[in-house]
Amino acid sequence: MAKKSRSTFLVTVIVGVGLMLLTAYISLTNGAFDITLRDIMRTLLRIQPQKDFDLVIFEFRLPRIVIAAIVGMGLGMAGAAVQSLTRNNLADPGILGINAGAGVAMVIFLFFYQGKVKGTSWTAILAMPLVGLIGGLGAAMLIYAFSWKNGRLESQRLLLTGIAIASGLSAVTLFITLKMNAKDFEMAAVWASGSIYNANWKYIVSMLPWLIVLTPILVTRTRILDVFQLKEDTVRSLGVSVEKQKALLMLSSIGIVSACVSVSGGIGFIGLMSPHIARRLVGISHRRMMPVCAIVGALLVMISDFIAKTVFTPAELPVGVVIAIVGVPYFVWLLYRNKQRH
Repeated sequence: MAKKSRSTFLVTVIVGVGLMLLTAYISLTNGAFDITLRDIMRTLLRIQPQKDFDLVIFEFRLPRIVIAAIVGMGLGMAGAAVQSLTRNNLADPGILGINAGAGVAMVIFLFFYQGKVKGTSWTAILAMPLVGLIGGLGAAMLIYAFSWKNGRLESQRLLLTGIAIASGLSAVTLFITLKMNAKDFEMAAVWASGSIYNANWKYIVSMLPWLIVLTPILVTRTRILDVFQLKEDTVRSLGVSVEKQKALLMLSSIGIVSACVSVSGGIGFIGLMSPHIARRLVGISHRRMMPVCAIVGALLVMISDFIAKTVFTPAELPVGVVIAIVGVPYFVWLLYRNKQRH
């Protein structure tokens, strides 16, 4: 059985990585300006490079693909950790209000930079993940305060409180964007809906350190995440420092989500769908589930972004809207399934 599950995991990872490469290839070659595989290879290998191809590949398409993959990976892994910590399969950083908290902090930050979503300085771009973290932490602390009862965190109350606070913070975000001028409001509204159309290498540099530092914390604590599926008293009896590990894992998840939100805006449902899909593919062990969550999350964002930029050409949808079209029915289906089980 162990050998079978290991082979299933390896096959899933190989197929998933292959699909990511295929999606990246399709995104690179298709668009308003079609490019052949030969032209891509010649451009990447610097064989008689042309300015047009350099501009399209290195300035527009490649950064967008990289950000889509990184954001999807981060949100997928953070979603798996949040669901384990709350022992609630309906939990998600977006539903719990973490995305909204990071988002409202980002919009306030951008407002004081005269609402400029693009063209900001290196200082501003590098500060964006930190600002997002402050907002995400603030939202998380507020949610915890309302969800804490009799010395314990109630999962059901956490979910309901998160939805309420996320709605309130979204209203605050809209109010602030309405104070911007027409051009900046349009850009901020698209960003708040979840969009990576303005992707560039600066944004990648700004978020990578956070993911490099925080992702290993989740990956190296997969066994603890497995243990958290048990009742809290049982976890304590196993010698696990429950509150310390919860705080560390939750802070790491919030940091990852905030770094992602700082460059992609409010993309929701990835942290909800990725763990469910991963469990169906490789089981409930976080050691195998966590990497698959990263691959599934990356695929969901990459495919959704390709659909967002090509289906309604020359107009473009925010990637968050495309994901929501799938995510909302999926969430409703999960609610119905949980109700049937109980």
